[in-house]
Amino acid sequence: MAWRIIILLFFGIFGLKAAPVEVTAMNFFSDENSGQSILSGNVFIKKEGDVLNSDKVVIYTDKNKKPIRYEATQNARFEVRLKDKSYKGSGDKFIYYVNSDIYEIIGNAYIIELETKRKIFGDKIIVDKKQKIYKVESFNKKPIRFVFDVEEK
Repeated sequence: MAWRIIILLFFGIFGLKAAPVEVTAMNFFSDENSGQSILSGNVFIKKEGDVLNSDKVVIYTDKNKKPIRYEATQNARFEVRLKDKSYKGSGDKFIYYVNSDIYEIIGNAYIIELETKRKIFGDKIIVDKKQKIYKVESFNKKPIRFVFDVEEK
């Protein structure tokens, strides 16, 4: 029964396309009363080319048991492919808001576009896929940082 719940939850994060989702973790706990499911210990989630690794992932669900938010903490790392570009990133916390299709990387936030080697560093990086808005924030007056090559003609 627990594995059925896990599989249903992860189809929510990655959509309902027919691609298989691979999930591994050392531990799993689900509390239907609070709407939380917790995966811990070497959490690995993969669908097609997208990968999420973390020491802990908490899945929050609504009253209908549909995922509304995913939070990866403790050494959160990811690899995704968007519009023919590959990205890797990491942060202290990685949050995905399902309904609004917004990703947040909080604390030591870092993203690199692998093809161009463009890098973004900040305390918080927000990617709103629906609105096509990207935002990088700094806390405590620390500057954000962009690293990229400029082609000269």
